[in-house]
Amino acid sequence: MERRRRAVARAASILALSYGLLACHTEAGAAEKPEELTVAKVPPFHPHRAFVVDVSFASMTDARVHVFDADTSRFVGQIDAGFAPGFSISPDHKTSYVATTYFSRGGHGTRTDVVELIDNATLDITGEIEIPAKHAQAVPTPYNTTLSDDGSRLYVSNITPSTSVTVIDTSAKKVLGEIDTDGCVLAYPSGNDRFTALCESGKALTVKLDATGKEVSRKLSDAFIDVEHDPAFVNAVRDGQRYLFTTFGGRVRSADFTGDTPVFGEPWSLVTGEERKAGWRPGGLQQTAFNAINQRLYVAMHRGSDGSHKDPATEVWVFDTVSKKRVARWKLAAQKIPPLLSIQVSADDKPLFYGLTPTSDFVVMDAGTGKLRHVDKQLGTTSTLILNP
Repeated sequence: MERRRRAVARAASILALSYGLLACHTEAGAAEKPEELTVAKVPPFHPHRAFVVDVSFASMTDARVHVFDADTSRFVGQIDAGFAPGFSISPDHKTSYVATTYFSRGGHGTRTDVVELIDNATLDITGEIEIPAKHAQAVPTPYNTTLSDDGSRLYVSNITPSTSVTVIDTSAKKVLGEIDTDGCVLAYPSGNDRFTALCESGKALTVKLDATGKEVSRKLSDAFIDVEHDPAFVNAVRDGQRYLFTTFGGRVRSADFTGDTPVFGEPWSLVTGEERKAGWRPGGLQQTAFNAINQRLYVAMHRGSDGSHKDPATEVWVFDTVSKKRVARWKLAAQKIPPLLSIQVSADDKPLFYGLTPTSDFVVMDAGTGKLRHVDKQLGTTSTLILNP
């Protein structure tokens, strides 16, 4: 009998506790207000915002663009970018364009190529333009998806393996046409009515367009790159209407494609004879950066030999492009900075220098002094390209 009374008492206690908890939960629930979900806006534009393209080699259908505030060392957000994206930012900084591929079954199935329009104030997708399913699927460069100077046209490079460029009206959000580039690749815009593609012969093909985006004329230049003895990196930097191409061996040559006939500058060297013998040369995936206000060219340098043109930099050399003289030499190890695979510099009068390591660490330095500001670990998985709006 005593055992039974204990069991009944224990059951009553449990039941009372259950009712108490239920009452508390009901009372608390009645006091709670439904949570309102909102989307935070990206802080207003400033010139030290960097867009880092992560091709994501480990899961290549899931590339990203990481948006980073270099002043505050703050991760702002990210843009989904599909498979092997091309990426470009409008001249007014308000819109980003992602040219990419999706498959109906994730990594396989029906292929669809699109250009996605991103509102840079929220990082939301605001529109989509379907394009021919042939956009170049490669490690991102600044010139596989580019805009005309006024932002009215977007050029998307195609390789199937035949080469062409899809021309898009960004205002009407429609494809205007496709230009066959005769085996030449990428699109280097000049003004609002033409672009240039690079040819394996070292020549340049410039295509002029009419108001409807149709081809009016094309002109093939003489060879300005010695592809047999000193090839050039495709990641040229832009100084106004001039492009500055850097070669594997450490020479720079300017190219102006704005006229009916291109104008090429005289080549000049980044290295002395002794430095060349010692093996100093540019390398990496984004090898040069340029600040037009200060006329400073930044070059990722390493000691190597033929075939080492993708090796990361152990030093950054800074050149005055007016005098064509080196004005600074930054030894990265002196500040315990790992070698850099890609580099960029902001476009303002108080510029910051950016670098990416092979492990996707994002390095921020003072572009005037070379002094390290901070290193942010693992900005992506395999980040390779830095863009400045």
